[in-house]
Amino acid sequence: MNQSDQRFRRLCTALDYSFSRFELLRQAVTHRSFGAPNNERFEFVGDSILNYTVARMLFDHFPKLSEGELSRLRANLVNQSTLAEIAQQLKLGDYLYLGEGELKSGGFNRPSILADAVEAIFAAISFDADFMAAERVVRRLYQERVVAIDPSKHAKDAKTRLQEALQARRLSLPRYSILSQSGEAHEQSFRVQCDLAELGIITTGDGISRRGAEQQAADAALLLLEQHFAAGKK
Repeated sequence: MNQSDQRFRRLCTALDYSFSRFELLRQAVTHRSFGAPNNERFEFVGDSILNYTVARMLFDHFPKLSEGELSRLRANLVNQSTLAEIAQQLKLGDYLYLGEGELKSGGFNRPSILADAVEAIFAAISFDADFMAAERVVRRLYQERVVAIDPSKHAKDAKTRLQEALQARRLSLPRYSILSQSGEAHEQSFRVQCDLAELGIITTGDGISRRGAEQQAADAALLLLEQHFAAGKK
């Protein structure tokens, strides 16, 4: 490892993987705002590695769940929010190469940039070694998350669970509305509001798609709904 690669030592330790070709890791953490080569094409491969590995983990760990239930669980594990959490655990923001504009706007903390870099790293590992090496890293990062899943609570997505919880109490269905939408077509960001008018509960969610933002807002509304009735309110 030469001097220019010393900054990646802690990241490799956190990943539990040592790169033979550090230029692959550097490209994986290089945002397009910094220039070329960057991690955009790496994301494409990394996304496929992630989806397959998590799907196989869920398939093996929950043999009684249906295809639809497994798909919903996977969606919750491979979304931007979960990937950004993993990036934060790896302190990935410390290693990103960003353009001046992204640096000034706090891009090293932006969930979309962090999530993309995590996927790109999975691809970089597969290029440096092979698919199995990348799969091992994904499995290690996701093992605790998969084991901690309670299928009775999470087999259905947040919007479905919220709707069922409201219907069970004969309450009106939630209303979702877009508060803001920004970014270019290939890298959009949505902020959505979930309004439970009868209960005076309003939550917001952010995501790279309207659906993702709605799911996040619904998940927050579910938590407040449970607290509302736990406190004995009507």
